[in-house]
Amino acid sequence: MLAELKWKTLQELVSGSTKEELIWMNGYLAGLVAQSSASPVAETPVASAVKVNKITLTYGTETGNAKKLATTFAGVAKKKGIQVKLAGLDQYRVNDLSKEEYFFSVVSTQGDGEPPAAAIKFFDHLRSSDKTYQQLKYGILALGDTSYPLFCQAGEEIDQLFEKKGASRVLPIVKCDTDYEAEAAQWFEQVLKTLEHGNGAAQPAPVPVRAKSGKKQYTGTIATNVDLNDRGSSKETHHIEIVCDEEIVYQPGDAAGFVPHNKGEEVQAILDITGCAGTEQVQFKNESWELRALLTKKISIIHLPERVVKKYAALAQQDIPETKIDLLNLLKIYPLADSVPVQQLVDILEPITPRLYSIASSPNAHSGELHLTVARNTYVVNDEIHYGFCSTFLNGLAENTEVEFYIHPNNHFRLPAPDKDVIMIGPGTGIAPFRSFLAERDSTGATGRNWLFFGEQHFVSDFLYQTELQDFFNTGVLTNIDLAFSRDQEAKIYVQHRMKEKAEELYAWLKNGASVYVCGAKEPMSVDVERTLLEIIAEQGNLTEEKAAQYLEQLSNEGRYLKDVY
Repeated sequence: MLAELKWKTLQELVSGSTKEELIWMNGYLAGLVAQSSASPVAETPVASAVKVNKITLTYGTETGNAKKLATTFAGVAKKKGIQVKLAGLDQYRVNDLSKEEYFFSVVSTQGDGEPPAAAIKFFDHLRSSDKTYQQLKYGILALGDTSYPLFCQAGEEIDQLFEKKGASRVLPIVKCDTDYEAEAAQWFEQVLKTLEHGNGAAQPAPVPVRAKSGKKQYTGTIATNVDLNDRGSSKETHHIEIVCDEEIVYQPGDAAGFVPHNKGEEVQAILDITGCAGTEQVQFKNESWELRALLTKKISIIHLPERVVKKYAALAQQDIPETKIDLLNLLKIYPLADSVPVQQLVDILEPITPRLYSIASSPNAHSGELHLTVARNTYVVNDEIHYGFCSTFLNGLAENTEVEFYIHPNNHFRLPAPDKDVIMIGPGTGIAPFRSFLAERDSTGATGRNWLFFGEQHFVSDFLYQTELQDFFNTGVLTNIDLAFSRDQEAKIYVQHRMKEKAEELYAWLKNGASVYVCGAKEPMSVDVERTLLEIIAEQGNLTEEKAAQYLEQLSNEGRYLKDVY
């Protein structure tokens, strides 16, 4: 038995310790007991826990969220006396893995479960290399969106690849949804606690942790749905206003997520070919649905990915080429046996992937409303024109129709302080968040200057929000507005050409502390805009290409160069 004072001390120690600390103490005490019972010849000193003071912290990012988190974590670790090597997975030298001891990574997922474009080279190396890393201790924080079928797939993959190569987990993978800040902070706090006690042992049978989703679903009503393009335009861009009875919580720069509905005629064709009435009750993702409603609102039935086609082939007991194909065509070409219950078909299908659209309204200027700028997407497959699934769905919604959506925060695309200047570069539907920015700054009385570069094909038919932008300019909300209509003259003119024309003034704004925002098509627009920015910085600042790149990188690190591209 322990003396009262020792017992009280032990109780205080145990009650104030984490699970990981208790596990370590248990091992330490077991070692002491083993020592005391062993013969003097066999005794060896117990190694004390040594605080880890050097780690590598990497990030794989598409929108900048993972980089922002990793940078914040690095700052926290350095304040605790830990030396941190911070690097993006696109810049990390993969051969250095064999030299690492503690390796942590914040990894986002994009598209259909893919790693960020900048991290693909790193992933490919891990996939193809036969090297092992028994000396490596690692931890993964995965960022994703639970609305997508392959939630945090990139993070899961890198975690599993390290395990297969003999590395040891410092702690189990944590998978975060769109509102990730609190869970991410808890993850790194646990990392620091583990490092503090020198505990680098592999964790037994880790189960990936999924942070609880905080997404709130809103139901709104279409109040306005109008085509912004005039007659003669080759485009169809709609301004859509959604009103809600409750206040919609969002910030300028955020996006809204929508799940489009499948066409009724295609759903009916699937019901007919499977011999179902549509009123059957089925289970999907632990919820009970009427089959017709499920096929219409929830389940993806077009362009099924190869992984789903493979499951269907096993269900149909037929050889089916690995390709993307619609469910209706699968059922027609490779019919299921009558003995296969429809529930088994439902079980292999995946939910419709949400589509994100930049919010074009301001919470202060348009209370209780959400505005969108939606261009109908068109593409050609086998010489046949196809239309975007969600853009067609949204643009086709009649007034007074109800629609569900959620807010997707974009903390990497926020307005600066009210007294700071902003430069906005947004051709086409890239104008959407900047309409939100201008309305917000107008309604809140922000004193910073605002400069907009906008481009489209034709002035007469494609000048989106022309009247509003002119009003913003006439009232002084817009200090500068530069327009580029590419097809109104023989030589095509784009926003980057207007930037070059105003190079001296643009650079002066940058030197005065302005933030630069780019929104719209990732390629080629954002690439051309960034190249032009670098040229302007180099020419106006009399800098080398390398120094200009460092200048732009510094703007990015300061949160003054932000992109929302797609």
